[in-house]
Amino acid sequence: MFATLLQATGAGDKLVTPEVPWSHLAPQLILVVGATVGVIAAAALRGRLRRSVGAVGAAVVAGAAIVSIIPLWHRVSNPAQGPISAVNGAIGVDRFSLFVTALLCAAVILASFTAEAYLQREGLDGPEFSLLLLLAAAGGSVMAGANDLIVMFIGIEVLSLAVYVLAAMHARRISSQESGLKYFLLGGFASAFLLYGIALTYGATGTTSLLRVQSFLAERVLTDDGLLLGGLALMLVGFAFKVGAVPFHMWTPDVYQGAPSPVTGFMAAAVKTAAFAGMLRVFVVGFASYADLWRPVVGALAIASLVVGAVMSVVQTNVKRMLAYSSIAHAGFVLLGVDAASAEGTAASLFYLAAYTAMALGTFAVVTVVGGSGDGAHTLDAYRGLGRRRPGLALAMSLFLLAQAGTPVTIGFLAKLGVIRAAIDADQWALAIVAMLTAVISTFMYLRIVVAMYFAESESESDDRGELRIPWGVGVTIGVAVIATLVLGVVPGPLEHLSDDALPVLVAVDGR
Repeated sequence: MFATLLQATGAGDKLVTPEVPWSHLAPQLILVVGATVGVIAAAALRGRLRRSVGAVGAAVVAGAAIVSIIPLWHRVSNPAQGPISAVNGAIGVDRFSLFVTALLCAAVILASFTAEAYLQREGLDGPEFSLLLLLAAAGGSVMAGANDLIVMFIGIEVLSLAVYVLAAMHARRISSQESGLKYFLLGGFASAFLLYGIALTYGATGTTSLLRVQSFLAERVLTDDGLLLGGLALMLVGFAFKVGAVPFHMWTPDVYQGAPSPVTGFMAAAVKTAAFAGMLRVFVVGFASYADLWRPVVGALAIASLVVGAVMSVVQTNVKRMLAYSSIAHAGFVLLGVDAASAEGTAASLFYLAAYTAMALGTFAVVTVVGGSGDGAHTLDAYRGLGRRRPGLALAMSLFLLAQAGTPVTIGFLAKLGVIRAAIDADQWALAIVAMLTAVISTFMYLRIVVAMYFAESESESDDRGELRIPWGVGVTIGVAVIATLVLGVVPGPLEHLSDDALPVLVAVDGR
């Protein structure tokens, strides 16, 4: 799609390039250009930039991208104009892609603030970390708007390569190096599955454009659809790996435990959001006519993720591994919305992803503080007596955990209710029942951490002196996450309205 097109004419060969409306791609351009300028500045001023410059710069760039989304949202919401097709139909600008992009940029801002304190504490360079966050968000944004499977793959790889490096960012911790290597190797296999699935889909339909695939399948009944079914299966494997769904979750506990805590929070929030955005656009929209074939598989992935995530989280003693299995269970909840294959299911999935972004980033901000120097204090013992040493920090952690458990008056309760309701509306009662039962099991795991903070004595006297320091960046992240978790749990209307409107569509080159 991005290659120069060679068009034969009577007067000779004429080179024709797709028209690119750059203003329609403003969010992606801001993220990429911001990251590029940051790389040049970091290289030119090596050693002369304060670590906070990278965090503040990334927050400014991501904030500018969010601001650029506002006029585009009004533009595509206008019934007389509608969604936009950019780059010869390869990228679509609709409310779905804009909603996801805004969510990714918000994750960049909060993760950058959390990482600023982490980098200072660990003695690591700052700019590169924040710039990789911007590149990852740019890749995720491309995934959310991709109308072509090749463009989707490019977006996934840009996102993945940035996160591979982030996971191995702490050069002095062997566990960080191991997590980055493991994520890279297994991610490479998943990308191969996805790319081979795209190739098989091209062989079956003759195109990688989702709009043309949709039209092809609507106009024809394939008598031998083995190639297409193989392509769908392999692409589903690739996406299932990215979202951490069972049985493609093997990397999740080890990578979450070994990666720097701010990176783990970003992975749980942004990477999962981008991967689900790609899955919704490809399967729910592009292959809607084959929903009867892929929905049972997605339903099985949802059940497996819910059960394994809930049960395995209970038996862990490392808090980061607990949260890793918890993220697998959360992926199972979002898969309920995907399996519904409806507008209600997509809206519920987006609402859940927004809620989980706030809860996950807030939770891992607390984990970053408690982890201490070396980022190694992540056992339950490290949280013993936290309610007495740092009552505010323990209260925020308790709120995030209870919200993830689905406690009423929090955004987590409404998120779970939304996807379960979408499953029931789609007559998927078995999925809804499994989701409710596993939510009860997961609650036990969350309560274990709460009990350790409030009802267990700290093991060392030094813990009683309140040595845990809450830097300004972490405080901002926790404060914003607390406000979002509580306020949107009581007044969810604005977020519900946005998620209800943010439905993915495929737009032809001429806008029809």
